[in-house]
Amino acid sequence: MTLADQLTVARAVSVPVVVVLFVLDFEGHAYWATALFGASMLTDQVDGWLARRAGTTTDLGRILDPVADKILVMATLIVLVPTLPAWMVAAIAAREFVVSGLRLAALERGVVVSARDLAKVKTWSQGIAAGLGGLALGGAFDERIAWWGLLVALAFTLLSGLDYARAAPALLRGRQAA
Repeated sequence: MTLADQLTVARAVSVPVVVVLFVLDFEGHAYWATALFGASMLTDQVDGWLARRAGTTTDLGRILDPVADKILVMATLIVLVPTLPAWMVAAIAAREFVVSGLRLAALERGVVVSARDLAKVKTWSQGIAAGLGGLALGGAFDERIAWWGLLVALAFTLLSGLDYARAAPALLRGRQAA
């Protein structure tokens, strides 16, 4: 397993710690959880950069990276539902399940679906929204700021879902989409 793949696995392993930090009630818990969440999200940039720079991109990395991102972001958004609107989080989760199903169907046909550019923007907008939610939970600012951040993330999530829907026919025929 390459260093980039190890960073991806570390991101997934950080999820239970992030969730526990959000759930436990102690002074500054939301700030600690948000800081760990942010550090974990940064590994998403580093692992891809390392893999491309070293020329060690792998199919395993192309599969694990979006899974680790989804686990981290979705777990964080879900645990922040008292602060963030549940309907927005549910809509984001629904899109993630549908696209994950598409990825699995393509994989059965021998196609490893790399993250599309719009999906990368979507992931970062969701990460920023989750960070804003964590800071709002900690009392850094009003929850309305986190609400607007999540609304932007929801828009990118839906646009990205439409992008995958456009690519789906080629993927399901066993070809990488443009």
